[in-house]
Amino acid sequence: MPSFAEEELLEAQGYQLIAGIDEAGRGALAGPVVAAAVILPNHIDAPWLTQVKDSKQLSPARRELLFHRIHEIAISIGIGMAPHYLIDAQGIIKATCLAMKRAIDQLSPPPQSLLIDYMCLPEVKLPQKGITDGDNLCFSIACASIIAKVARDQLMVAFDRIYPGYNLAQHKGYGTREHLAYLSRLGPCPIHRQSFKPVKDIMLQGRLSQE
Repeated sequence: MPSFAEEELLEAQGYQLIAGIDEAGRGALAGPVVAAAVILPNHIDAPWLTQVKDSKQLSPARRELLFHRIHEIAISIGIGMAPHYLIDAQGIIKATCLAMKRAIDQLSPPPQSLLIDYMCLPEVKLPQKGITDGDNLCFSIACASIIAKVARDQLMVAFDRIYPGYNLAQHKGYGTREHLAYLSRLGPCPIHRQSFKPVKDIMLQGRLSQE
């Protein structure tokens, strides 16, 4: 279970509004990267706390349940997105930083300090700490990972209705064997990341077959 150790260290220094930040979709082949920022109360007592983990370790049903529980108690939640075309234009690292900054900008009240999974955001002028494996270690980051994952999954279900045939609602744009088979057969749709190697390779194969 992630702990409150990092939050408690910051509270001891006088910080009250501490935002945990994480992203979802960084490694996907289609769709945006989505970031969430979550400010929690300093002291939480709820029976579901022990269920909070890195979103990748939870079932979809459990993530959905915790998504709503976190919204019920959070002081503030922000969600930011960087779409596929920004990922292609700027690269996934810059796009992820942009999504995180957009999530932070959505917070009201604004945070006093940041705990971020793995990364740091030099352009955000707030005290901050990037924590390796933060979604497993830090409670507020784990909550942000759940919010980001569920929010992105909801987007991919909506995209599945707009771009049928790829089963985006099932694999959420990640490079599963099923997704690669659809991609090879149909070619990329408008939200595929053309700078990512599997998509780029399939596009190249399509051009070569037309020559």
